[in-house]
Formats: sequence, structure tokens, C-alpha cells
Amino acid sequence: MHISEGILSGPVLLSGAAIAVAGTAIGLKKLDYDQIARAGMLSAAFFVASLIHVPIGPSSIHLILNGIVGLLLGWAAFPAILVALTLQALFFQFGGITTLGINMVIMAVPAVVCHHLFGPMIGKKPAISMIGASACGFFSVFISAVIMGGALMFTQENFLKVAIMVVIAHLPVMIIEGIVTAFFVSFLKKVQPDMLPEFMPLPCPCPYPTLKDEG
Repeated sequence: MHISEGILSGPVLLSGAAIAVAGTAIGLKKLDYDQIARAGMLSAAFFVASLIHVPIGPSSIHLILNGIVGLLLGWAAFPAILVALTLQALFFQFGGITTLGINMVIMAVPAVVCHHLFGPMIGKKPAISMIGASACGFFSVFISAVIMGGALMFTQENFLKVAIMVVIAHLPVMIIEGIVTAFFVSFLKKVQPDMLPEFMPLPCPCPYPTLKDEG
């Protein structure tokens, strides 16, 4: 779901770059030291998942995994996705340097949105958790496709048909991402539940009695 260079207008590219810079700054500020290894691992997974491309007009379709990245990292998805997109642009010419900002917006904004929308569902009953995980994977790709279509339409109105085609072409990817995210969350619940939202370990209770307890 990379937009190639030479397609979008200057205002769209500048707007995407501004949002990407702001999101990355917030993500770095919220990135805890303990999350650095996790962010690197998810950035690598995002990088690998995006290597297999099927061309669709000026863009392409592939597995994205931005729902999983957003679910586990929240705002820290911005710097994690930045690293992966930069390496893809430099080594494989996927997207490009001038479109790096808008491509980050396409993939990182839905990740953060889905983290806040569906993250609270992960700690609920198994059925609700699986629905939330599937919805996170599905809608992260759906929102990405909508943002990409909007970027094309804001560049030229005659890109409307291309934008619609891009959204429709990604419907199978949305379904697959929903299934993959559900299985991923189910696996983490069994082996590493503290990585998931609503499963973070609670702070240790205070070992000292309070004045109320003494009374």
C-alpha cells in the first residue's frame, strides 16, 4: 500500500510529512525503554510482510500488519513504521523518500486509531477479545485504503476511480489481516499476555500500612 513518487501533489506531500513528523515525535515521547525491543521486532515484521507486492494502478497491495503494530505499540507505531518504510524505500524502492510522510500517515494513523478503538476489547471475554482483534486487523487496512484514496483524490479528481479500485482491491487483505490479527492475539494470550493492551502487569501494592489501616 505504498504510493509511488511523482503521483501526489505538493500540498498533499507536505501535509503528510507534517502529520508524520508530529506523530513520530509523540511516538518517541511515549516509547518506553522496555518497549524498544518490541518496537524493533514489530518494525522488522512489518518490513518483511510488505515485501511481497501485487501492483494495483499507482499503488500495490500486500500484507501490512499495521493493526498488530498499533495494537501492541500505540503511538510508538509511528517510529516503528518509519524505520521499516525508510528501509523499504532505500533498499527496494517501495514508495519513496518524498512520499515517506504520506505513506507513514496511510499506515501509522490507522494503527493508532485502532489501538484506541479496539485495544480495550482485548482484555475482555474470549469472544469479545477475538472480535476486537479481528476488527483491529480489518479496519486498520480499511482506514489505510481510505486515507490513500483520499490522498489520490486530493491530488486529482480523476483519481476517484483509482481510489475506489484501491479500496476494493484491498478487501481480501482486510479479511486476511483480521484473521491473522485474531490468531496473533490468541497466541500472545497464551504465551505472553502482558504484551497486549489491558494485560499490562499492575503496579505492586504498597507494602506499608496506611494511617487508615492502622486506625
